Amino acid sequence: MSLADSRPRPVGPARGRPRSEAVERAILEGVMKLLEEGVPLAELSIERIARTAGVGKATIYRRWSGKEELFVDVMRAAEPPDPVLPGISMRGDLVALLETLRQRGLASRSSVILHNVYAQMKSSPKIWAAYHASVITPRRVLAMEVLRRGQRSGELRPDIDPELANDLFIGPMLVRTVMRPDADLPEGLAEEIVDTVLAGLRPVSSTAS
Repeated sequence: MSLADSRPRPVGPARGRPRSEAVERAILEGVMKLLEEGVPLAELSIERIARTAGVGKATIYRRWSGKEELFVDVMRAAEPPDPVLPGISMRGDLVALLETLRQRGLASRSSVILHNVYAQMKSSPKIWAAYHASVITPRRVLAMEVLRRGQRSGELRPDIDPELANDLFIGPMLVRTVMRPDADLPEGLAEEIVDTVLAGLRPVSSTAS
């Protein structure tokens, strides 16, 4: 899998010398090459990664504090990019967020490497915690902002708990992409989920019978 066109977003502040995109790509490609060869995450040392990427260990440590940070950036680069939200309506933004999850599910299914790495990450508390903090949590925060904005604009009932609403929207897509690997992920699924959930969460018109 090529990461040449992907750019991870840094997890922490920049350190040391100015970043070189070519060097970072070489390091990320080096990690993915080792994973494709079947090397488990637990056996990937910084020294081995540096040797594969053709750089010194210090070059890696100037960019990442350790393996955990580096692996998170590798996974970010291998995933579909975070969506640019239309910002026109709550519905449109929710559809964009769920479509990203659908694309991630398709990518995981088409790549045995990604599937195996996700499983390995969950067995490593430090790596999973780093991935959760830098990838999953920001996405949840973004979804919560969309829902709260929807309440302010009248698209979502004010009595609905945004945390619960977020789970209602995201849950069906996660079930299909994570818990049901044989489930269909057709185009239009994001729209179908959002519209089905919204049917029960939109404000009820006072003139309705």
